[in-house]
Amino acid sequence: MRRIAISVVASMMTLPLAGCGVLNASGDRANENAAKGNDITVGLLLPEKTNTRYDQFDYPIIKTWVASLTKNQGRTHYENADQDADKQVSQMQKMIDERVDVILLDAVDSHAIASMVRKAKIAGIPVIAYDRLAEGPIDLYISFDNELAGEVQGRSLIEALGPDADTSDKVVMVNGSPTDPSAKEFKTGALSQITGKVTIAKSYDTDGWNPDVAQTEMAEAINAIGADNIAGVYSANDALATGIIKSFQAAGVTKLPPITGQDAELAAVQRIISGEQLMTVYKSYPSEARVAAEAAVMKVQGKDIQFDALATDKVDSPTNKDIPAQRVPVVPLTRKNIKDTVIADRIYTLDQICSANYKSACAAIGLK
Repeated sequence: MRRIAISVVASMMTLPLAGCGVLNASGDRANENAAKGNDITVGLLLPEKTNTRYDQFDYPIIKTWVASLTKNQGRTHYENADQDADKQVSQMQKMIDERVDVILLDAVDSHAIASMVRKAKIAGIPVIAYDRLAEGPIDLYISFDNELAGEVQGRSLIEALGPDADTSDKVVMVNGSPTDPSAKEFKTGALSQITGKVTIAKSYDTDGWNPDVAQTEMAEAINAIGADNIAGVYSANDALATGIIKSFQAAGVTKLPPITGQDAELAAVQRIISGEQLMTVYKSYPSEARVAAEAAVMKVQGKDIQFDALATDKVDSPTNKDIPAQRVPVVPLTRKNIKDTVIADRIYTLDQICSANYKSACAAIGLK
């Protein structure tokens, strides 16, 4: 079933949005929330700004859907932690103090935020883990199929090395942040496709998903292995790929090895067109954000049957088992399906992608 998800075209990934609540909120606030109408406040806590998706897509899409679902009476209170776990703890405490009706939480550090998830639960405020699974009593987890994303990346890298690839080929893995449980899932998925087929010469877990750290890690790998001896690079996302490419360029490499990515950032799509990056994983942010907005509003308004129907899966965290979950499919984005993914879903326009510096490269692959 995981393989079937790969073939799903991104523009067809709008999910059925009938759903239903999984766990009832505790305390007096539960009855209060059940009686709520459209005048609600959704707290949205996002983790960082290095990845452009959060400010450009997730927040505005969720805000728009919350307003639409509540006849423009519902509000979205948005905070971004800028990759600071302590700052996110303070932001969540403020939302609890202000008694928002529900919290959508994309954790910087899944363990560090657990105490705040428990505090929210005691206060009768449901917490929906968004994009990353936080520890603590989460009501619902909404994310993409992270292991599948890693599998797609790993498989794409092996295929790019060709039929003659073997264990003599050296690959470098630049993984995501060790505090992000999604990064571990990406890594697990990638390893399932890479292990035993090539040699993993170096592997790094990159603090804070920081591209500058990734650049330093890649420079160390190049010095240790030799640029000409690196057959390919597993990059967990597009931001890390930026730093990786800078390291190769600083080393004087003109023909880059295959480099993976994730998140379909505009710069990454352009690098794919120009041949600097092999692929990226496209995740339909409109689909994920819409499900999250639906779930938040349903939970506050006491639409438990609809809320529970969203939970088509179960996941475990280090603190809680059988957490209801909804996983959104992912799609590998290459030169061949740019029109069918980010353009079809109106993430970017053709003019944005094929800007002045990329017009000739777009024309060369028939993207016009």
